Amino acid sequence: MFVDRARIIVRSGKGGDGHVSFRREKFVPDGGPDGGDGGTGGDVIFQVDKGLNTLIDFRHVRKYKAGDGQEGGKKNCRGKDGEDIVIKVPEGTVIKEAQSDQVIIDMSGENQKVVLLKGGRGGNGNQHYATPTMQAPKYAQPGQPAQELELTLELKVIADVGLVGFPNVGKSTLLSRVTNARPKIANYHFTTLNPNLGVVDLEGTKGFVIADIPGLIEGASEGVGLGHEFLRHIERTKVIIHVVDAAGTEGRDPISDIYAINKELEAYNPEIASRPQVIAANKMDAIYEADREEALKSIRDEFEPKGIKVFPISAVSGEGLEELLYEVSQMLEGIGEETTVFEREYYPEKLSEIKDLPHTVTYDPVEDEYVVEGPRIEKMLGYTNLESEKGFQFFQNFLKENGILDELEALGIKDGDTVRLYGLSFDYYK
Repeated sequence: MFVDRARIIVRSGKGGDGHVSFRREKFVPDGGPDGGDGGTGGDVIFQVDKGLNTLIDFRHVRKYKAGDGQEGGKKNCRGKDGEDIVIKVPEGTVIKEAQSDQVIIDMSGENQKVVLLKGGRGGNGNQHYATPTMQAPKYAQPGQPAQELELTLELKVIADVGLVGFPNVGKSTLLSRVTNARPKIANYHFTTLNPNLGVVDLEGTKGFVIADIPGLIEGASEGVGLGHEFLRHIERTKVIIHVVDAAGTEGRDPISDIYAINKELEAYNPEIASRPQVIAANKMDAIYEADREEALKSIRDEFEPKGIKVFPISAVSGEGLEELLYEVSQMLEGIGEETTVFEREYYPEKLSEIKDLPHTVTYDPVEDEYVVEGPRIEKMLGYTNLESEKGFQFFQNFLKENGILDELEALGIKDGDTVRLYGLSFDYYK
């Protein structure tokens, strides 16, 4: 099964409550407070497991919870800390907040083990609250609450080079010929479902990782078929190899195919479409010797003036593969080795701080507007992209969960009235 996206809920551990107790022994009838502190709740930790290459396990288990800290005990006994939960994911997994679709962390590069949610701190026992005037405090501090998040996990394959092309042009055969990968190969008009990775070892130069990106179809950028799932695997690649059927064995036009795929890449992410490309004109073994130059000329005339080199190859016989791979290796050397790591956009630890900040909800009779402002609102707007549908939905949920919509209704707001938040105005509809 092709699984490279999953949705899960994670929850850190609650901090244990502090304990209220007093020292009571045979010869110490009026001992002081000796309530112990609560234990710290467990953390939610994500860790890269290089042995994993799919998110299929997250289809079966959707909720992950760290252990709660134990309550403090008598005789100054501290409660036991809750156990951390370590969630293992394939390298290249991008973790996003589900509602806003913002990146929390990209499990790539140096991000091999990350504490995503901290457990709640344990509360102080009543021993901490004794003073000269209050020698027998009968209260203790509760533990900090747990944090919970709904997450989207997306696997974006880490490879230096991506093979793209329509189904049945020979990508899997090419990958099996030049690497240690052993993809299943057959004459399917459908396509490989999983991206296959392999390492290319070249004499006299550095090796590189190459991925057979599952076959694209027109409309993929709009989500047709498994379009988005396929396209996200190419986001990290530095060089793109277009594999085309130069022999036209199935009546396909290689020039049209290249333009069609570039159109899908452009529509999905223009930055990807602008990356260095080469063309592997495959199945040369299926063209008569006398007709080869003519078949190549049309492709070269079309793309080489645009700086895209064309290499005649046969994935079956191995013809032309060495020249293609050395060219790709040189292109990679000019680009550098750094892995593309998606920048962080969402900070769970900062959002937990926002909940403690003040806000106000008032009515402005001069402008006939309801005004919501304060540090809590200002900071939340800074973390939210209101131009995206998911971002706006996330902000609406924030207003609801924090009781701000209830406050607006208490002031008498009606459908169609205007709400102003720091220069942004919205029509209110229940």
